[in-house]
Amino acid sequence: MPYNSLYLIGLTGNIACGKSTVLAMLRERDAAVIDADEVTRAVQQPGEPVYQTIVEAFGEEILVTPGGPIDRRRLGAIVFSNPQALRRLEQIVHPAVHTRILAWLDEVAASHRVAVIDAVKLLEAGWKQVCDAVWVVTCPPEQQLRRLVEMRGMDEAEAWTRITAQPPQESRVAQADVVIDNGGALDATRAQVDAAWARIPA
Repeated sequence: MPYNSLYLIGLTGNIACGKSTVLAMLRERDAAVIDADEVTRAVQQPGEPVYQTIVEAFGEEILVTPGGPIDRRRLGAIVFSNPQALRRLEQIVHPAVHTRILAWLDEVAASHRVAVIDAVKLLEAGWKQVCDAVWVVTCPPEQQLRRLVEMRGMDEAEAWTRITAQPPQESRVAQADVVIDNGGALDATRAQVDAAWARIPA
């Protein structure tokens, strides 16, 4: 185990597959959890070095107001339709996120048995190498679309752009130690989480 007695789960899955649902269930079991997307938002706040680098790379038109916060929808519209721009953004953001998550792991290792890194780009960012297990959350693409439209207010064209910008779910499943099918009832998802949790070494 990479952090003393800490058992480290890497939780991933494509957009709107329900990682946050599974993460909440793991939190209920007293796992220490961190959402890489929240860390990503934190490092992109005005005043952070990452913020300035992003503005220099993509222009001030991505800002809500001059010198103000980054408009994530506006930035997303640029990078999710341009693989090269997405890679550039990831090259800027990932190192800072990586550093903060490692610091967090050092903090929680003394107080928890299990920790969870929730990250869409878990595999791409190299976290698999330090995790004891990779959990992948899946659901049918039609459900992804419906959740993005109904819960995040996207139109269908924007939602499909986000869905298709990501690697196929099968590519994540191929690297998974645990697959949680979140396409059915909540109780069914919980049962899968319970079963996987029971297999974690004491």
